[in-house]
Amino acid sequence: MLSNIRVVLVGTSHPGNMGSTARAMKTMGLSTLYLAEPKVEPDGHSIALAAGASDILKHAKTVSSVEEAIADCSLVIATSARSRTLDWPMLEPREAGEKLVGSALNGPVAIVFGRENNGLTNEELQRCDYHVAIPANPEYTSLNLAQAVQIICYEARVAHLAQVESGVEPVPVDENDENLEAFPSSRERENFFEHLENTLLSTNFIVKNHPGQIMTKLRRLFSRTRIERQEMNILRGILTSIDKVVAKNETKDK
Repeated sequence: MLSNIRVVLVGTSHPGNMGSTARAMKTMGLSTLYLAEPKVEPDGHSIALAAGASDILKHAKTVSSVEEAIADCSLVIATSARSRTLDWPMLEPREAGEKLVGSALNGPVAIVFGRENNGLTNEELQRCDYHVAIPANPEYTSLNLAQAVQIICYEARVAHLAQVESGVEPVPVDENDENLEAFPSSRERENFFEHLENTLLSTNFIVKNHPGQIMTKLRRLFSRTRIERQEMNILRGILTSIDKVVAKNETKDK
């Protein structure tokens, strides 16, 4: 089950961090590593710092974007410092570990780590369901990348061990089950947000040249409520019905 927890490194610029991350993961039983937009490739230095976890580096998947790395994940948590400008649902590391393990019972989930020098962009952060902040010493908050990975992977392992002890078994997901209450994947959520924005533009609720913060606030709203796949499908059906009325009125005006 821990193999469903995907560690995503974004824009990594130091190959040694890749090796140290692999070591941090393997000590906690995680094995799935994605490298999104890496500035460098794993090298001999990476393998040396992996210290026996080079198999994780060998099987790491390199992708061109965060979007590609998390596309099929039903839960995505981003590591981030607490921000006053982007008020997103926040988790403590222990809560993040519990949510990752709980959702990983039924499919892939991801924990996303940003660039060494400037973390994740606001756009990347907004593609995630939650943010997690490590409560480091406020007088010295400097954690290197592998240290941050180690902390979150440790919390995932603690949650996993508690789950094993409780006797919880994975529940197979049947995508054809009409009563399925699974959460949509990241790709499905992005398709929904694109549909929502296009509909709001067509009704002039959003002005194209002056969009403001409406979509950011709506993303935050849906991240906070964590709607299920069926609920999202209902909302898309509503949007489609609005689109039809708008198209019909535009035809009449012509």
